[in-house]
Amino acid sequence: MATMAGTLTITPAHPAFAAEVSGVDLTRRLDDATFERIAIAFDDYSVLVFRGQALSDPQQMAFSERWGPLEVTVRTLGGEDRLGAHIVDLSNTDADGKLMGWEDRRMLYQSGNQLWHSDSSFKPVPAHSSALSARVVPPEGGETEFASMRVAYEQLPEELRGQVDGRIVVHSFGFSRSLIDPGIGTEIGRDYPPVRHALVRANPRNGRKALYIGSHAWYVEGLGLDESRILIGKLLELTVRPDRVYRHRWQVGDLVMWDNRCVLHRGRLWDSARYKRVMHRTTVAGDAATADPAFLHELAAARS
Repeated sequence: MATMAGTLTITPAHPAFAAEVSGVDLTRRLDDATFERIAIAFDDYSVLVFRGQALSDPQQMAFSERWGPLEVTVRTLGGEDRLGAHIVDLSNTDADGKLMGWEDRRMLYQSGNQLWHSDSSFKPVPAHSSALSARVVPPEGGETEFASMRVAYEQLPEELRGQVDGRIVVHSFGFSRSLIDPGIGTEIGRDYPPVRHALVRANPRNGRKALYIGSHAWYVEGLGLDESRILIGKLLELTVRPDRVYRHRWQVGDLVMWDNRCVLHRGRLWDSARYKRVMHRTTVAGDAATADPAFLHELAAARS
């Protein structure tokens, strides 16, 4: 049985972006009218919260596939692909169900998710969106925070906007993980070479522009490394101002979907040695590169 559009309610969750969607059961296939209302809300709000969704992995994948093909999960020491090619396992339990503390190298790798980032911006074709389903949550901590790069761009001073329009930024998975651990960064960098992306992107449905930065953003083409890091740092500081951040406090059964094209997110700490946190993520693939994937003339080593 399909969920009908007439039962849908959309309520803002933050003054600038993010909304809660109620009156919908994502375990069932959505009728076309309901899905279109949700798609419009997604383009308007960038982050959508669905409470009380007791989803199985196949049901979660089916919902995400309404938006497009799913990305294939990356294979790293974090073991995110252990549930299959299209479900990312973000949990602090090992294959035997034992808790892993932050001192575990697998959790050290996962701690990179506590940096502000956009999923898969290190890929030549970056992700469209992600959906995260809360299966087990700790009694305290472990929230996820979101910040709108679209709001940040729209409120940039004119002088700063002139510095970013038309620019290309190089994203690197190895660079971002080197901020956590140089050894992990070197290991990741061998498998995922740097890629080029537009520093300002536009939503194809409504034309609204957004910055495109985050922890994977390494340097800006045409600027020196120091100047690049200063500019990216300034843009990040403006994007994640406290009044521009939506903090989601998880309940079991929550599904939160966000637009990776214009939203940064980060996980927050919890006592991983005491409490389980099990989250399953589906990620919808993007459909095009954001910049000409020309050869990167400067070796990564020269920029480190």
